[in-house]
Amino acid sequence: WNGMVANDGLRLSFTIVFLFVSAITILISTVWTDREDVPVGEYHAMLLFATFGMMFMASGNDLVIMFLGLETLSIATYVMAGLRRADLKSNESAMKYFILGSFASAFLLYGMALTYGATGATNITDIALKVANPNFPALLLVGGAMMIVGFGFKVATVPFHVWTPDVYEGAPTPITAFLAVGSKSAAFASFLRVFVLGFPLIAGVQASGYLHESWITALAVMAILTMTVGNIAAILQDNVKRMLAYSSIAHAGYALVGFIGAGMARTAQARDEAIAAVAFYMLTYAVTNLGAFAIVTLIGQKNDRRTAFEDYNGIGFRSPLLAFSLSLFMLSLLGLPLTAGFMGKVLVFRPALEAGNTLLTIMVVVAVVNTAISAYYYLRLIVVMFFRERTTDWVAPRIPTALAAALLITILGVLYFGIFSDGVIEKFSKSSAGSMIQAEK
Repeated sequence: WNGMVANDGLRLSFTIVFLFVSAITILISTVWTDREDVPVGEYHAMLLFATFGMMFMASGNDLVIMFLGLETLSIATYVMAGLRRADLKSNESAMKYFILGSFASAFLLYGMALTYGATGATNITDIALKVANPNFPALLLVGGAMMIVGFGFKVATVPFHVWTPDVYEGAPTPITAFLAVGSKSAAFASFLRVFVLGFPLIAGVQASGYLHESWITALAVMAILTMTVGNIAAILQDNVKRMLAYSSIAHAGYALVGFIGAGMARTAQARDEAIAAVAFYMLTYAVTNLGAFAIVTLIGQKNDRRTAFEDYNGIGFRSPLLAFSLSLFMLSLLGLPLTAGFMGKVLVFRPALEAGNTLLTIMVVVAVVNTAISAYYYLRLIVVMFFRERTTDWVAPRIPTALAAALLITILGVLYFGIFSDGVIEKFSKSSAGSMIQAEK
């Protein structure tokens, strides 16, 4: 493949996340496909195409390969978001996702073209070598800025997040789960490779330092805004799917803290650990979020009619198993100790603190404050389930075998990664060493 496809730890770590997300999404989807008129064959084909696109994005060591993977993923998810053809809200979400996603892809492609014009290369390793040239053209700054816009949309960072709540609410819940964790993880994989490995800080090269400082500053501002806006907006929501949508925006901000920590790392080991921390964070986020969306899918019934907070009133008394499971997932998203979410946040915040940079320290402080703010809407759902009386008749749904398997896997994952995370992060860190070796070549 002439260096166009990487075979390193970044690829391996994120591929594990993608395969896990796809497998759990298939299990969750059985409830949806059984109770609604869905073209099952086409749906699973699109899901596999999307998975292929995600893996292509993570393995691409060339801008062209990354874009091909991105478009494979995007086209498949555009179709998946609108599979509920008789539902106007689903149609609206698919159309909005398609139009805004196309604009974001255009920005990303134009940024890649400008980067190629400035460096004469599309290979990430070659671009890193060109950046070492003290006389690189200013066009590279414009190209980098446009790629930040494109990746920012895919990751759902502020101010490129406006599509997220409407699309997540209107899409079928299993598709929402896939978009919230799968697409976001794939975008982060490419984002990391381009900016951490393609635009590295090279000692003694002033031009490289200026480029590096520019994207670090831009992403730091985006991270602070993303965490704050996502959490504040989530407080105002009365729909569980919209609340989880804004929660996903805030979590993108948390992941950016580790992302920037990787970019500011001064040693190969520190960079490897930061890259592994971001991959592990996306894994813990996937485990937790997929479990939450599995329960939302089951309770939502046909066409997701029951997704308002009031629809969860008193569920703790009617179906304790579902209520306790959803409570565990909410506490993990909050970052309660002994859960996967807690370890994920600790590991992405640590590289930022160890960098010894004032800006990164401020980011971690903002992240901790935002975590405290998020307690309001996560605990609110728990209070609704256990401390509100149900005013309407509601019978606890039967949990299908496939969805029960998904819940069991995600619950065990939340507990395992929260208690025994050392072994996983150590393996991720060792495999990520290949990412640094390739960047140095």
